[in-house]
Amino acid sequence: MLTEQQIQEIRSHFEIFRRKIYLNSCSQGALSDVVQKGLEEYIASWHERGSPWDVWVERYEAARVAFAQFINASPDELAIVTSASAGINGIASALHFRERKKVVLGEFEFPTMGHIWLAQRERGAQVEFVPAHDNAIPTENYEKLVDRNTLIVPLTHVCFKNGFRSDVNAIVEIAHASDALVMLDDFQDCGTRPVDVKAMNLDFYVTGTLKYLLGPSGIAFLYVRKELISSLVPTVTGWFGQADPFTFDPQHFELSPSARRFESGSPSVPNVYAAMPGIQWLREIGLQNVATHIKQLTQALLNSARELSIRAKTPANSVGPLVVLQCKDSNTLVERLAANDIVASNRHDSLRISFHVYNTIDDVKQVAAVLEKNLDLLVLDPARIGSYD
Repeated sequence: MLTEQQIQEIRSHFEIFRRKIYLNSCSQGALSDVVQKGLEEYIASWHERGSPWDVWVERYEAARVAFAQFINASPDELAIVTSASAGINGIASALHFRERKKVVLGEFEFPTMGHIWLAQRERGAQVEFVPAHDNAIPTENYEKLVDRNTLIVPLTHVCFKNGFRSDVNAIVEIAHASDALVMLDDFQDCGTRPVDVKAMNLDFYVTGTLKYLLGPSGIAFLYVRKELISSLVPTVTGWFGQADPFTFDPQHFELSPSARRFESGSPSVPNVYAAMPGIQWLREIGLQNVATHIKQLTQALLNSARELSIRAKTPANSVGPLVVLQCKDSNTLVERLAANDIVASNRHDSLRISFHVYNTIDDVKQVAAVLEKNLDLLVLDPARIGSYD
């Protein structure tokens, strides 16, 4: 468990906390001087050497190794892509909807996941959405739809709309019992707790550095279980997906034998330099330490919401990192928080508060104080009103 002194030391690396309380990691992680130095190192290399592609590719491969270790995979199982969408599209392009046609995914997926698989209907895919009940998707709802005609089950780890956490192990078991593949989208959770793709028995895993990995947009990672790689031939491809990109032969098509076959064009070198420090720093802090700290903050805010009779969409037992509160006017509430130097976000009728290792209990208290002054903008639970008098 991290001490208050350790949290404050981590927080001191983020300039934004000199002026504001930052609670919007679900959209974009705060920028640290650690990550900034990575960008500065790239700029220096560009100034000093012009186009040192040998150095840049070496750093690119180091990023592959670093993130593979982060999720307990081998480097050959990892593709570096420009976005989660690029990684998902690469897998979708490599699948065939002949013997099996169904894609079964929950209603809580991020839009890009739905859009990509709906686009596969032109190639024969039959897309079915697992229905939610209130702010949860019962695992048994997957059992009702996954069958021997199911090809793949795309699955979000944490829902961006309400903070609901899927029971990954149970859903993987359901899918694999029908020999269906599973792809986990971990963008709303990766960086907040330990990840072990082998223990979860995943076929595919995708995330990016934009949020809780403390890095920039423009870089993401795709894990492909090694037993599957050789059987998948993506049609979304490019020169960096080839066995030897530097042969520069446009008339010869030979995909990399590793997951690198799911890469496409020239790597985003600046983002590689910016991504590495955040990943390494989180490992040094300890992902279990991060998870324990975030759970304390999440529970503190949910408790405050209950005391104020505010209706939460996030389950009461959530371990975080996202807490979502139902609003009458979420836009105005975000503006009121901003007027108090608190950065948050909203989606539809909800306020989103997201925690990371750099947040504190004092941040929670200050948010709760603003919420108490703006209860008219929030949806209250009539059954709780007055119960804490």
